[in-house]
Amino acid sequence: MGTLRARRTGTALWRTRAAQRVVRVGHGVGQGFGRACLVAALGMAVPCVWAAAVALGIRWGAANPWSWAAPVVLVCVGTLGLSRPVCRAVRQLLARWTGTVVPDGYRQAPPLTHLSTGYWWNGFGYERTRRDALLDQRRRIWWQDPANLRDLRFTAILPFTAGAVACLPPGGVAVAALGHAEPLVAVPGLLVAVATAPYAWRCLEPVAVRLLRPSAAMALADRVAELTAQRADATVAQAAEIRRIERDLHDGAQARLVSLGLSLATAERLMATDPDRARALMREARAGATASLAELRELVRGINPPVLNDRGLADAVRALALDSPLETAVDADLPPGLDPPIESALYFAVAELLANAARHARATRARITLVQGPTDIVVEVRDDGRGGAVPRADGGLAGLRRRLAAFDGTLEIASPEGGPTRVRMMVPCVSS
Repeated sequence: MGTLRARRTGTALWRTRAAQRVVRVGHGVGQGFGRACLVAALGMAVPCVWAAAVALGIRWGAANPWSWAAPVVLVCVGTLGLSRPVCRAVRQLLARWTGTVVPDGYRQAPPLTHLSTGYWWNGFGYERTRRDALLDQRRRIWWQDPANLRDLRFTAILPFTAGAVACLPPGGVAVAALGHAEPLVAVPGLLVAVATAPYAWRCLEPVAVRLLRPSAAMALADRVAELTAQRADATVAQAAEIRRIERDLHDGAQARLVSLGLSLATAERLMATDPDRARALMREARAGATASLAELRELVRGINPPVLNDRGLADAVRALALDSPLETAVDADLPPGLDPPIESALYFAVAELLANAARHARATRARITLVQGPTDIVVEVRDDGRGGAVPRADGGLAGLRRRLAAFDGTLEIASPEGGPTRVRMMVPCVSS
């Protein structure tokens, strides 16, 4: 009895596993067939334009030899017009299906500058209106972009590589549908479609990675432009920091020291005639000296916090959390010996994010996580505020992103309306 029950249980388990395997295979075939159809459509878009142009040329060529001019124009315009959309669609599909990100390497447009004369400078020339400046900029950038030749090469090669392979599943279904009356034709067509559907679209990835990635010269040019922008941002940030220090010294400690000198001079004159008044002025001068010293210490702490030098980033952030009006928890797993410039940049970034959460997001709690990976350090700041944080060109979040970019760092913001807000900073760093 027990043996029979075991056999029945084993049979039911085998049937369940077989059914699950069939479902997985069916899902893979259906998913692969849909992806193969998309790849085939992208790969054959430009050849369809060529075929249409040839058909028009054959139809009109018998009457007038010059009628081939229109198909040639159609081929040129259609190929140029479809090359970039096809390449962008291929990148999006690869990122969605396989997680492979192929950089586009397209030349980016510089910002427009509105001059005091009323004209607009777009990086190439002057225009009277902003619309004309944008149109001229887009036309020049598109025409001078070396990525156009790369996209044209890809759209010319795609139909004969990944596009041709991706046509096997829909081609097999088409053969089976057309030859349904002949089993010797329909059955092999279906077998070809089912056997190749899960794999036919995968040829797109190596072809796209090989042909669509930016060339070494393009990558170098982009890197030079990025470093130039980072240098300009660093120069601007440094100048702004120097002005802030100068303003704090002028409005704070310098004013107190001037008042201190006046009080001491007055006390010196009153020492012989009114000693009580002179002693009161000296007490005020001593209080002013103490306040000036406190302001100078606060200013130095804002430039280079002593706790950051003495105890490192993790303990400095913990001290910062204790001074924050938010209920802040800190999870830190950092080794000692991080680069001081990176520690300083991340410390002030965390301080600014906590201040923003308390001042603008109306948060009550925050959590800071500091972790170092094999090649980078990751800092994440979460708060339970109202969210809606959007980086603006002249805002603090954009300034944080520019300061981290000087170290090849990144800043990601997830702040939906209603909260919570999550800011993730990642900076390449190896502990010394």
